[in-house]
Amino acid sequence: MDTERFLATAGELLAVQSTADRPGELHRALSFVLDFVGPGFTVERFESGGKPSALVYRGARRRRFQVILNAHLDVVPAAPEQFRPRRDGDRLYARGAQDMKVSALVEAQVFRELAGALPYPLALQLVTDEETGGRHGTLHQIGQGVSGEFVVIGEHSGLRIVTDSKGMITATLRADGRSGHSAYPWLGDNALIKLQRSLARLLAAYPPAAEEAWRTTVNLARIETPNRAYNQIPAAAEAWLDIRFPPEDTDLNGKTAQQVAAHLAAFCEPGVTPVVGHADPPHHADRRRPEIRGLQQAVRNQGYRPDFLRKHGAADGRFYYQRGTDAVIFGIGGGGLHGPDEYADTTTIAPYYRALTEFLRDPRPQ
Repeated sequence: MDTERFLATAGELLAVQSTADRPGELHRALSFVLDFVGPGFTVERFESGGKPSALVYRGARRRRFQVILNAHLDVVPAAPEQFRPRRDGDRLYARGAQDMKVSALVEAQVFRELAGALPYPLALQLVTDEETGGRHGTLHQIGQGVSGEFVVIGEHSGLRIVTDSKGMITATLRADGRSGHSAYPWLGDNALIKLQRSLARLLAAYPPAAEEAWRTTVNLARIETPNRAYNQIPAAAEAWLDIRFPPEDTDLNGKTAQQVAAHLAAFCEPGVTPVVGHADPPHHADRRRPEIRGLQQAVRNQGYRPDFLRKHGAADGRFYYQRGTDAVIFGIGGGGLHGPDEYADTTTIAPYYRALTEFLRDPRPQ
């Protein structure tokens, strides 16, 4: 790998403001990587919910792939200066540097170099909606029949292997009350107060974590009310919740959206109703699989420890897990995820490239 040349190309991709509210830039990022892969492959294009995605493979007919390399090209919003990549020593700063445009470009390069000669079917899956849930990219493609035996998702991991990640629930608590003049509170029913008391009970059961902990967490993401006057009792209010849970939480794991809503309702006052948007299970991959052992050996051969990790965040691997396909997260190193100082550790790029190349040449070593 010519690292300097690669970093120049990565800088061009990182300059693309491929956020959910910029559909033209999502298309631009996708086209950039497809152009980087180059000719000689079949490119299937998909679109769902206004989000484009693509599947790249050798041959004229899609098959069940032995390995799928999955990458997302969308990023969370950032200040304009974060889309002007800069290097400082071994760090490449930019929105998406760690999560996950640099790893995506490495996956694309390895695919370009190897897919034409491998004795098994390999696919490169490029999506543009992972940061907003993944349902219009990876899940949509799976719904269109895309399948594989093993999936490598290039999310950041510092060359460690993520075999487990938490489940994810999005929910809204909706409070209904009765409006009235604030000078006469006994004549109204304050929806915000009912919501506040319900949230207090929920957060007492799932308190914010002060340090890393493999347990269920609840993020209160937003509270709002249509009320616009100081002297009016709010008749309605709602709160957004983002819940992450490990498999050990039997109150949530394996439950339907309706069952999760019933569980949340136990914390709510009368007049407060939980509405569950999505309830996705935790993700797990069998660490005994030959592909995972092969990936570990490839990492060792680069002088890194192939430790197993558990991730608190969700990734698109959960959609494959729900269909019985093992997926792991395996990517470069870095820091500052979703923050103003997000960066890629450039010293991990070449080892990641070499480890991924070695793994794909022999994904099931004896």
